[in-house]
Amino acid sequence: MIFKSVSRHEFVSPARRFLSSYLRDRYGFIPPPSLVPSDPNPSSPADSGWKKKKKKKKPPYKPPSSLDLAGRKPVHSDLPFDFRFSYTESNHLTKPIGLREPKYSPFGPGALDRTWTGVCAPAVDPTVHSVDEGVPEVDEEEVKERRERILGEPLTLAERSFLIDKCQKHKTKRQVNLGRDGLTHNMLNDIHNNWKHSEAVRIKCLGVPTVDMKNVCTQLEEKTEGLIIHRHGGQIILYRGRHYNPKKRPVIPLMLWKPHEPVYPRLIKTVIDGLTVEETKEMRKRGLAIPALTKLAKNGYYASLVPMVRDAFLTDELVRIDCKGLPKSDYKKIGVKLRDLVPCVPVTFDKEQIVVWRGKNYSSATQENSEVKSFPQIAESDVDADNSNCSPDQSSDDNQFSHTSDGSEPDQSTDSE
Repeated sequence: MIFKSVSRHEFVSPARRFLSSYLRDRYGFIPPPSLVPSDPNPSSPADSGWKKKKKKKKPPYKPPSSLDLAGRKPVHSDLPFDFRFSYTESNHLTKPIGLREPKYSPFGPGALDRTWTGVCAPAVDPTVHSVDEGVPEVDEEEVKERRERILGEPLTLAERSFLIDKCQKHKTKRQVNLGRDGLTHNMLNDIHNNWKHSEAVRIKCLGVPTVDMKNVCTQLEEKTEGLIIHRHGGQIILYRGRHYNPKKRPVIPLMLWKPHEPVYPRLIKTVIDGLTVEETKEMRKRGLAIPALTKLAKNGYYASLVPMVRDAFLTDELVRIDCKGLPKSDYKKIGVKLRDLVPCVPVTFDKEQIVVWRGKNYSSATQENSEVKSFPQIAESDVDADNSNCSPDQSSDDNQFSHTSDGSEPDQSTDSE
Protein backbone atom coordinates (compact mmCIF):
# COMPACT_ATOMS: atom_id res chain seq x y z
CA MET A 1 0.00 0.00 0.00
CA ILE A 2 1.39 3.39 -1.04
CA PHE A 3 1.00 6.40 1.17
CA LYS A 4 1.13 9.85 -0.30
CA SER A 5 1.04 13.21 1.37
CA VAL A 6 -1.10 15.93 -0.11
CA SER A 7 0.47 19.33 -0.60
CA ARG A 8 -1.23 22.31 1.02
CA HIS A 9 -1.37 24.25 -2.26
CA GLU A 10 -2.65 21.34 -4.36
CA PHE A 11 -6.33 21.70 -5.25
CA VAL A 12 -8.64 18.83 -4.27
CA SER A 13 -12.35 18.60 -5.15
CA PRO A 14 -14.79 18.81 -2.21
CA ALA A 15 -16.00 15.22 -2.68
CA ARG A 16 -12.46 13.91 -2.83
CA ARG A 17 -11.42 16.01 0.13
CA PHE A 18 -14.25 14.55 2.23
CA LEU A 19 -13.45 10.99 1.18
CA SER A 20 -9.73 11.54 1.60
CA SER A 21 -10.07 12.95 5.08
CA TYR A 22 -12.38 10.10 6.12
CA LEU A 23 -10.01 7.43 4.83
CA ARG A 24 -6.97 9.19 6.20
CA ASP A 25 -8.48 9.42 9.67
CA ARG A 26 -9.60 5.81 9.69
CA TYR A 27 -7.11 3.93 7.56
CA GLY A 28 -4.29 6.40 7.03
CA PHE A 29 -4.15 6.43 3.20
CA ILE A 30 -5.43 8.50 0.29
CA PRO A 31 -7.68 6.81 -2.31
CA PRO A 32 -6.49 6.74 -5.92
CA PRO A 33 -8.05 9.28 -8.32
CA SER A 34 -10.03 6.56 -10.15
CA LEU A 35 -12.38 6.08 -7.20
CA VAL A 36 -13.41 9.73 -6.90
CA PRO A 37 -15.25 11.45 -9.81
CA SER A 38 -13.76 14.78 -10.65
CA ASP A 39 -14.22 17.45 -13.23
CA PRO A 40 -11.54 16.98 -15.89
CA ASN A 41 -11.51 20.67 -16.84
CA PRO A 42 -12.49 22.75 -13.84
CA SER A 43 -12.88 26.36 -14.86
CA SER A 44 -12.74 27.72 -11.34
CA PRO A 45 -12.69 26.42 -7.79
CA ALA A 46 -16.33 27.44 -7.38
CA ASP A 47 -17.46 25.57 -10.53
CA SER A 48 -15.40 22.46 -9.90
CA GLY A 49 -18.17 20.71 -7.90
CA TRP A 50 -21.10 18.75 -9.20
CA LYS A 51 -22.82 20.73 -11.91
CA LYS A 52 -26.57 20.73 -12.04
CA LYS A 53 -27.99 19.65 -15.35
CA LYS A 54 -30.10 22.35 -16.94
CA LYS A 55 -33.58 21.30 -18.01
CA LYS A 56 -34.33 21.65 -21.64
CA LYS A 57 -37.07 24.12 -22.43
CA LYS A 58 -40.28 22.51 -23.59
CA PRO A 59 -41.55 23.63 -26.96
CA PRO A 60 -44.63 25.88 -26.78
CA TYR A 61 -47.92 23.99 -26.75
CA LYS A 62 -49.64 23.80 -30.10
CA PRO A 63 -53.27 22.74 -29.89
CA PRO A 64 -54.37 20.11 -32.41
CA SER A 65 -56.06 21.59 -35.43
CA SER A 66 -58.22 19.80 -37.94
CA LEU A 67 -57.18 22.39 -40.50
CA ASP A 68 -53.56 21.24 -40.38
CA LEU A 69 -53.48 18.78 -43.28
CA ALA A 70 -49.73 18.49 -43.69
CA GLY A 71 -48.99 15.03 -45.04
CA ARG A 72 -52.64 13.94 -45.04
CA LYS A 73 -54.71 12.97 -48.06
CA PRO A 74 -58.32 14.09 -48.60
CA VAL A 75 -60.89 11.73 -47.11
CA HIS A 76 -62.86 9.59 -49.54
CA SER A 77 -66.37 8.36 -48.75
CA ASP A 78 -68.37 5.77 -50.70
CA LEU A 79 -71.75 7.09 -49.56
CA PRO A 80 -73.91 7.41 -52.70
CA PHE A 81 -75.69 10.68 -51.83
CA ASP A 82 -74.76 14.36 -51.77
CA PHE A 83 -73.46 15.69 -48.45
CA ARG A 84 -75.66 18.45 -47.02
CA PHE A 85 -75.85 20.09 -43.64
CA SER A 86 -79.49 18.99 -43.24
CA TYR A 87 -81.22 16.30 -45.26
CA THR A 88 -84.76 16.95 -44.03
CA GLU A 89 -84.76 20.76 -44.14
CA SER A 90 -83.37 21.14 -47.66
CA ASN A 91 -84.42 20.05 -51.12
CA HIS A 92 -82.16 19.46 -54.08
CA LEU A 93 -84.96 20.49 -56.46
CA THR A 94 -85.04 24.06 -55.12
CA LYS A 95 -82.15 26.11 -56.43
CA PRO A 96 -81.00 29.16 -54.45
CA ILE A 97 -80.70 32.58 -56.04
CA GLY A 98 -77.51 33.47 -54.18
CA LEU A 99 -75.01 32.57 -51.46
CA ARG A 100 -74.35 34.38 -48.18
CA GLU A 101 -70.67 33.40 -48.00
CA PRO A 102 -67.87 32.19 -50.28
CA LYS A 103 -67.77 28.52 -51.12
CA TYR A 104 -65.74 27.43 -48.09
CA SER A 105 -66.10 23.71 -47.46
CA PRO A 106 -67.44 23.07 -43.92
CA PHE A 107 -65.34 19.87 -43.87
CA GLY A 108 -62.14 21.94 -43.86
CA PRO A 109 -59.91 23.05 -46.75
CA GLY A 110 -58.73 20.04 -48.70
CA ALA A 111 -60.14 17.56 -46.16
CA LEU A 112 -62.69 15.98 -48.53
CA ASP A 113 -62.31 14.80 -52.10
CA ARG A 114 -65.68 16.34 -53.02
CA THR A 115 -66.28 19.86 -54.26
CA TRP A 116 -68.41 22.12 -52.06
CA THR A 117 -70.89 24.06 -54.20
CA GLY A 118 -72.11 26.35 -51.42
CA VAL A 119 -75.16 24.15 -50.77
CA CYS A 120 -73.88 20.57 -50.85
CA ALA A 121 -70.93 18.33 -51.68
CA PRO A 122 -72.24 16.20 -54.57
CA ALA A 123 -71.23 12.58 -54.95
CA VAL A 124 -70.56 13.20 -58.66
CA ASP A 125 -68.14 15.95 -59.60
CA PRO A 126 -70.29 18.86 -60.90
CA THR A 127 -67.48 20.13 -63.14
CA VAL A 128 -67.65 16.99 -65.32
CA HIS A 129 -70.19 17.36 -68.11
CA SER A 130 -69.64 14.12 -70.03
CA VAL A 131 -70.14 10.49 -69.11
CA ASP A 132 -67.13 9.58 -71.24
CA GLU A 133 -64.79 11.21 -68.74
CA GLY A 134 -65.05 8.24 -66.41
CA VAL A 135 -67.32 9.59 -63.69
CA PRO A 136 -68.74 6.78 -61.50
CA GLU A 137 -72.52 6.91 -61.44
CA VAL A 138 -74.61 5.93 -58.44
CA ASP A 139 -76.15 2.50 -58.98
CA GLU A 140 -79.47 2.50 -57.13
CA GLU A 141 -79.95 -1.24 -57.57
CA GLU A 142 -76.57 -1.95 -55.98
CA VAL A 143 -77.39 0.34 -53.05
CA LYS A 144 -80.73 -1.41 -52.58
CA GLU A 145 -79.13 -4.87 -52.67
CA ARG A 146 -76.48 -3.84 -50.15
CA ARG A 147 -79.15 -2.54 -47.78
CA GLU A 148 -81.19 -5.74 -48.06
CA ARG A 149 -78.04 -7.79 -47.48
CA ILE A 150 -77.23 -5.88 -44.29
CA LEU A 151 -80.80 -6.05 -42.97
CA GLY A 152 -80.96 -9.80 -43.53
CA GLU A 153 -84.06 -11.79 -42.72
CA PRO A 154 -87.10 -9.88 -41.43
CA LEU A 155 -87.48 -9.65 -37.67
CA THR A 156 -90.02 -11.85 -35.99
CA LEU A 157 -92.68 -10.33 -33.78
CA ALA A 158 -90.85 -11.48 -30.64
CA GLU A 159 -87.52 -10.02 -31.80
CA ARG A 160 -89.11 -6.73 -32.71
CA SER A 161 -90.92 -6.47 -29.39
CA PHE A 162 -87.68 -7.26 -27.55
CA LEU A 163 -85.74 -4.51 -29.36
CA ILE A 164 -88.53 -1.99 -28.83
CA ASP A 165 -88.67 -2.73 -25.12
CA LYS A 166 -84.86 -2.59 -24.89
CA CYS A 167 -84.79 0.96 -26.31
CA GLN A 168 -87.38 2.43 -23.94
CA LYS A 169 -86.46 5.22 -21.53
CA HIS A 170 -86.63 3.04 -18.44
CA LYS A 171 -84.12 0.61 -19.99
CA THR A 172 -81.48 2.86 -21.56
CA LYS A 173 -80.50 6.51 -21.66
CA ARG A 174 -78.92 6.29 -25.11
CA GLN A 175 -80.77 8.62 -27.44
CA VAL A 176 -80.14 10.77 -30.52
CA ASN A 177 -81.98 14.10 -30.49
CA LEU A 178 -83.33 15.48 -33.77
CA GLY A 179 -84.13 19.19 -33.39
CA ARG A 180 -84.91 22.22 -35.50
CA ASP A 181 -82.07 21.54 -37.95
CA GLY A 182 -83.55 18.14 -38.77
CA LEU A 183 -81.40 15.19 -39.79
CA THR A 184 -77.95 16.76 -40.02
CA HIS A 185 -74.88 15.22 -41.62
CA ASN A 186 -72.99 14.76 -38.35
CA MET A 187 -76.02 12.99 -36.88
CA LEU A 188 -75.33 10.06 -39.22
CA ASN A 189 -72.04 9.53 -37.39
CA ASP A 190 -73.87 9.61 -34.03
CA ILE A 191 -76.30 6.93 -35.18
CA HIS A 192 -73.48 4.61 -36.33
CA ASN A 193 -71.65 5.19 -33.03
CA ASN A 194 -74.77 4.05 -31.15
CA TRP A 195 -75.06 1.02 -33.40
CA LYS A 196 -71.65 -0.13 -32.10
CA HIS A 197 -73.20 -0.91 -28.71
CA SER A 198 -76.78 -1.89 -29.54
CA GLU A 199 -78.78 -3.23 -32.46
CA ALA A 200 -81.28 -0.36 -32.37
CA VAL A 201 -81.11 3.31 -31.42
CA ARG A 202 -83.82 5.61 -30.09
CA ILE A 203 -84.28 8.93 -31.92
CA LYS A 204 -86.32 11.74 -30.37
CA CYS A 205 -87.79 14.21 -32.89
CA LEU A 206 -88.96 17.67 -31.84
CA GLY A 207 -89.40 21.03 -33.49
CA VAL A 208 -89.88 22.06 -37.10
CA PRO A 209 -89.07 18.69 -38.78
CA THR A 210 -92.01 17.00 -37.01
CA VAL A 211 -94.45 18.84 -39.30
CA ASP A 212 -93.53 16.25 -41.95
CA MET A 213 -92.65 13.05 -40.08
CA LYS A 214 -92.93 11.04 -43.28
CA ASN A 215 -89.98 12.92 -44.74
CA VAL A 216 -87.98 12.42 -41.52
CA CYS A 217 -88.55 8.65 -41.59
CA THR A 218 -87.73 8.42 -45.29
CA GLN A 219 -84.45 10.31 -44.93
CA LEU A 220 -83.43 8.28 -41.87
CA GLU A 221 -83.86 4.98 -43.72
CA GLU A 222 -82.19 6.19 -46.92
CA LYS A 223 -79.16 7.88 -45.38
CA THR A 224 -78.40 5.28 -42.67
CA GLU A 225 -79.61 2.18 -44.62
CA GLY A 226 -81.40 1.07 -41.46
CA LEU A 227 -85.02 0.10 -40.81
CA ILE A 228 -87.56 1.87 -38.62
CA ILE A 229 -89.23 -0.81 -36.50
CA HIS A 230 -91.27 1.47 -34.24
CA ARG A 231 -92.62 5.01 -34.25
CA HIS A 232 -94.76 6.54 -31.54
CA GLY A 233 -95.22 10.29 -31.87
CA GLY A 234 -91.78 11.84 -32.17
CA GLN A 235 -89.98 8.73 -30.90
CA ILE A 236 -88.38 6.54 -33.55
CA ILE A 237 -86.47 3.28 -33.08
CA LEU A 238 -84.03 2.61 -35.91
CA TYR A 239 -82.74 -0.95 -36.43
CA ARG A 240 -79.27 -1.51 -37.90
CA GLY A 241 -79.78 -4.97 -39.47
CA ARG A 242 -78.77 -8.55 -38.74
CA HIS A 243 -75.50 -8.47 -40.69
CA TYR A 244 -74.32 -5.01 -39.71
CA ASN A 245 -70.58 -4.92 -38.98
CA PRO A 246 -69.34 -1.83 -37.07
CA LYS A 247 -65.82 -2.37 -38.43
CA LYS A 248 -67.12 -2.00 -41.99
CA ARG A 249 -69.25 1.07 -41.33
CA PRO A 250 -69.13 3.75 -44.04
CA VAL A 251 -66.67 6.63 -43.81
CA ILE A 252 -68.58 9.75 -42.69
CA PRO A 253 -66.44 12.92 -42.70
CA LEU A 254 -67.59 15.42 -40.08
CA MET A 255 -68.57 19.02 -40.73
CA LEU A 256 -66.51 21.43 -38.63
CA TRP A 257 -69.05 24.27 -38.68
CA LYS A 258 -72.57 25.03 -39.83
CA PRO A 259 -72.59 26.67 -43.27
CA HIS A 260 -74.77 29.70 -43.86
CA GLU A 261 -78.08 29.00 -45.57
CA PRO A 262 -78.25 30.24 -49.17
CA VAL A 263 -80.69 32.88 -50.36
CA TYR A 264 -83.98 31.54 -51.71
CA PRO A 265 -86.81 33.44 -53.44
CA ARG A 266 -89.12 35.41 -51.18
CA LEU A 267 -91.87 33.32 -49.62
CA ILE A 268 -94.31 36.20 -49.02
CA LYS A 269 -95.00 38.20 -52.17
CA THR A 270 -96.01 41.84 -52.14
CA VAL A 271 -99.17 41.00 -54.06
CA ILE A 272 -100.68 37.53 -53.84
CA ASP A 273 -101.28 35.87 -57.21
CA GLY A 274 -104.85 36.40 -58.37
CA LEU A 275 -105.51 39.36 -56.05
CA THR A 276 -105.06 43.10 -56.28
CA VAL A 277 -103.01 45.25 -53.95
CA GLU A 278 -106.09 46.37 -51.99
CA GLU A 279 -107.40 42.82 -51.68
CA THR A 280 -104.02 41.61 -50.46
CA LYS A 281 -103.83 44.32 -47.77
CA GLU A 282 -107.38 43.61 -46.66
CA MET A 283 -106.73 39.86 -46.46
CA ARG A 284 -103.63 40.34 -44.31
CA LYS A 285 -105.48 42.66 -41.96
CA ARG A 286 -108.40 40.24 -41.72
CA GLY A 287 -106.11 37.23 -41.24
CA LEU A 288 -104.45 38.78 -38.18
CA ALA A 289 -107.85 39.52 -36.62
CA ILE A 290 -109.43 36.06 -36.86
CA PRO A 291 -109.18 33.63 -33.90
CA ALA A 292 -106.06 31.48 -33.82
CA LEU A 293 -106.46 27.84 -34.80
CA THR A 294 -103.75 26.73 -32.35
CA LYS A 295 -100.69 27.99 -30.51
CA LEU A 296 -97.39 26.30 -31.19
CA ALA A 297 -94.98 25.65 -28.33
CA LYS A 298 -91.25 26.04 -28.77
CA ASN A 299 -89.57 22.77 -29.80
CA GLY A 300 -92.89 20.95 -29.71
CA TYR A 301 -94.36 18.10 -31.72
CA TYR A 302 -96.26 19.45 -34.76
CA ALA A 303 -97.31 16.29 -36.63
CA SER A 304 -101.02 17.11 -36.25
CA LEU A 305 -100.68 20.64 -37.66
CA VAL A 306 -101.24 19.76 -41.33
CA PRO A 307 -104.50 17.79 -40.69
CA MET A 308 -105.75 20.61 -38.47
CA VAL A 309 -105.21 23.21 -41.20
CA ARG A 310 -106.90 20.99 -43.78
CA ASP A 311 -109.93 20.52 -41.58
CA ALA A 312 -110.11 24.26 -40.89
CA PHE A 313 -110.10 25.02 -44.63
CA LEU A 314 -113.37 23.10 -44.99
CA THR A 315 -115.19 25.95 -43.25
CA ASP A 316 -112.82 28.95 -43.21
CA GLU A 317 -110.95 30.72 -45.96
CA LEU A 318 -108.11 31.98 -43.77
CA VAL A 319 -106.28 30.21 -40.95
CA ARG A 320 -104.09 31.86 -38.33
CA ILE A 321 -101.50 29.98 -36.22
CA ASP A 322 -100.05 31.65 -33.14
CA CYS A 323 -96.23 31.29 -33.02
CA LYS A 324 -95.31 33.64 -30.18
CA GLY A 325 -92.03 32.61 -28.58
CA LEU A 326 -90.73 30.73 -31.64
CA PRO A 327 -87.67 31.94 -33.54
CA LYS A 328 -88.47 33.69 -36.78
CA SER A 329 -86.65 31.09 -38.86
CA ASP A 330 -88.74 28.32 -37.27
CA TYR A 331 -92.18 29.58 -38.19
CA LYS A 332 -90.95 30.57 -41.65
CA LYS A 333 -89.90 26.95 -42.23
CA ILE A 334 -93.26 25.78 -40.87
CA GLY A 335 -94.97 28.09 -43.37
CA VAL A 336 -92.98 26.52 -46.22
CA LYS A 337 -94.00 23.04 -45.13
CA LEU A 338 -97.67 24.03 -44.86
CA ARG A 339 -97.51 25.57 -48.34
CA ASP A 340 -96.33 22.27 -49.83
CA LEU A 341 -98.21 19.74 -47.69
CA VAL A 342 -101.68 21.29 -47.28
CA PRO A 343 -101.33 22.99 -49.92
CA CYS A 344 -102.06 26.67 -49.24
CA VAL A 345 -100.84 30.20 -49.88
CA PRO A 346 -98.83 32.00 -47.15
CA VAL A 347 -100.27 35.45 -46.54
CA THR A 348 -98.12 36.99 -43.78
CA PHE A 349 -95.71 36.25 -40.93
CA ASP A 350 -96.21 39.55 -39.10
CA LYS A 351 -96.55 39.73 -35.31
CA GLU A 352 -95.22 36.17 -34.89
CA GLN A 353 -98.26 34.73 -36.65
CA ILE A 354 -98.66 32.38 -39.60
CA VAL A 355 -101.63 33.32 -41.79
CA VAL A 356 -102.40 31.04 -44.74
CA TRP A 357 -105.07 31.22 -47.42
CA ARG A 358 -106.66 28.20 -49.04
CA GLY A 359 -106.68 29.85 -52.52
CA LYS A 360 -109.28 30.70 -55.12
CA ASN A 361 -109.46 27.28 -56.76
CA TYR A 362 -109.99 25.40 -53.49
CA SER A 363 -112.21 22.32 -53.50
CA SER A 364 -112.69 19.41 -51.12
CA ALA A 365 -111.70 16.96 -53.87
CA THR A 366 -108.35 18.70 -54.31
CA GLN A 367 -107.85 18.57 -50.56
CA GLU A 368 -108.48 14.81 -50.46
CA ASN A 369 -106.01 14.20 -53.29
CA SER A 370 -103.31 16.21 -51.53
CA GLU A 371 -103.96 14.29 -48.33
CA VAL A 372 -103.41 10.97 -50.07
CA LYS A 373 -100.16 12.26 -51.60
CA SER A 374 -98.87 13.55 -48.30
CA PHE A 375 -99.69 10.40 -46.32
CA PRO A 376 -99.29 7.44 -48.70
CA GLN A 377 -98.56 5.05 -45.83
CA ILE A 378 -102.35 4.74 -45.39
CA ALA A 379 -102.75 3.31 -48.88
CA GLU A 380 -102.95 -0.42 -49.43
CA SER A 381 -99.78 -0.50 -51.53
CA ASP A 382 -97.66 0.65 -48.59
CA VAL A 383 -99.38 -1.75 -46.22
CA ASP A 384 -98.46 -4.61 -48.53
CA ALA A 385 -94.90 -3.29 -48.75
CA ASP A 386 -94.72 -3.15 -44.97
CA ASN A 387 -95.97 -6.72 -44.67
CA SER A 388 -93.28 -7.84 -47.07
CA ASN A 389 -90.63 -6.57 -44.62
CA CYS A 390 -92.16 -8.61 -41.77
CA SER A 391 -92.03 -12.32 -41.18
CA PRO A 392 -95.10 -14.41 -42.12
CA ASP A 393 -96.02 -15.05 -38.50
CA GLN A 394 -96.57 -11.35 -37.78
CA SER A 395 -100.13 -10.08 -37.58
CA SER A 396 -101.49 -7.08 -39.43
CA ASP A 397 -101.56 -5.10 -36.18
CA ASP A 398 -97.76 -5.02 -36.22
CA ASN A 399 -97.88 -2.44 -39.01
CA GLN A 400 -98.06 0.27 -36.38
CA PHE A 401 -94.48 -0.54 -35.34
CA SER A 402 -93.00 0.02 -38.78
CA HIS A 403 -92.84 2.85 -41.22
CA THR A 404 -91.93 2.45 -44.86
CA SER A 405 -92.28 5.21 -47.39
CA ASP A 406 -91.19 5.76 -50.95
CA GLY A 407 -92.81 9.07 -51.83
CA SER A 408 -91.09 12.13 -53.17
CA GLU A 409 -89.49 14.62 -50.84
CA PRO A 410 -91.40 17.90 -50.42
CA ASP A 411 -89.81 21.28 -50.84
CA GLN A 412 -88.37 22.41 -47.49
CA SER A 413 -86.59 25.58 -48.56
CA THR A 414 -86.58 28.85 -46.64
CA ASP A 415 -87.05 32.34 -47.97
CA SER A 416 -84.59 35.15 -47.91
CA GLU A 417 -84.72 37.58 -45.03
